[in-house]
Amino acid sequence: MTDAETERPSLVGINHVALEVGDIDDALEFYEDLFAFELRSRSDSKAFLDMGDQFIALAESDDTDRDGQRHFGLVVDDTDAAQRRLEDCSVERLDVPGLEFHDPWGNRVQLVGYSEIQFTKADHVLEGMGLDELEKTDGAIAELEEKGLAPERSD
Repeated sequence: MTDAETERPSLVGINHVALEVGDIDDALEFYEDLFAFELRSRSDSKAFLDMGDQFIALAESDDTDRDGQRHFGLVVDDTDAAQRRLEDCSVERLDVPGLEFHDPWGNRVQLVGYSEIQFTKADHVLEGMGLDELEKTDGAIAELEEKGLAPERSD
């Protein structure tokens, strides 16, 4: 094998997640009931929910097959508020640790708190999203430090 054949690109992050939904209007109503976000754009069969420098793409589909374990994780600024919102919207949580649920089209969603995980948005992105007050727990900072990715502390 040559060097060119063994070179692989590095994963940098997630640009977007695409979900199949039964109806775009119903999907927008469902996700708007749960989360605050900007609608990047929409057509008759697709909608794009902004998450700063990332987005969720919703696409209409007639396929309603559900997969038991496949899921995606959304990072939220406040897991307590997310839990209350799920309850307020009568969204049934899955019987697993943490905050997980199926949307009405069978997509399994896991919600994780920004402060608790190693995922980090750049300061200028957080500021642009109006979330510049978010901080990381010591545990999340330790995970980042283990990988040489910890932000500089200002204390």
